[in-house]
Amino acid sequence: MPDQDASLMLKVRDLSVGFGGTPVQHDVSFDVKRGSIFGIMGISGCGKSTLLRALIGLLRPSAGSVLFDGEDYWALAEEQRAIRGRRFGVVFQGGALWSSLTAAQNVALPMQMFTNSSNVLIDALVAVKLSLVGLETGRESLPSDLSGGMQRRVGLARALALDPDILFLDEPSAGLDPISARHFDKLIVQLRDGFGVTVVMVSHELTSLLATCDDGVFLDAESHTAIAHGAPRTMREQCTVPLVHAFMNPGTGSDAR
Repeated sequence: MPDQDASLMLKVRDLSVGFGGTPVQHDVSFDVKRGSIFGIMGISGCGKSTLLRALIGLLRPSAGSVLFDGEDYWALAEEQRAIRGRRFGVVFQGGALWSSLTAAQNVALPMQMFTNSSNVLIDALVAVKLSLVGLETGRESLPSDLSGGMQRRVGLARALALDPDILFLDEPSAGLDPISARHFDKLIVQLRDGFGVTVVMVSHELTSLLATCDDGVFLDAESHTAIAHGAPRTMREQCTVPLVHAFMNPGTGSDAR
């Protein structure tokens, strides 16, 4: 029977992921509340993006469970997982746009693939999604003609195309200049506050984590598991785990271990 805790969008229990028998992360557990922004934190190379792949259906975990709305995703049949996956919105690192398609065509693609909407309706919805992320102009531009920040916004508009229950963002501010990164952080918070969308964000960018996340988990590359849970600001002020304290308080001279 599904776990019916209505306050939780996502429930991860004892999740283990790896490649070829080599563990990347093991026994990771956390809850993501509905309407929250949840950060998966840690230094580069600790396995944040690998864990994310298990959450969005791209990598089967070696153990544990991933429950969306109380339903165990990896216990579903393949066809059911594919249907369930349409309720996810994903922004991959760098935007991952189709280079031969315009901004509007990139956003339209999920609607064309997974709905029976007319071209007229899709065109109207594309305009709405691009407007939501602050891109009223540039819809006919190719990704190569857009700045990094604009490409990221197009990727976010595409992730919103099917009105997902939950957004997954993989290093959303990585590679952006400080101003563009700050604007993108504000956009994520505005989408959560305005539409109640739940967000899971992988990041090692401390500024973005502090600006956006209500809660989170900190992954360790050495022990290959989670070593702290909580809001980034709370971790910054209260966590005594040396690595976490050093990450959250750069420049203080604290040892990482």
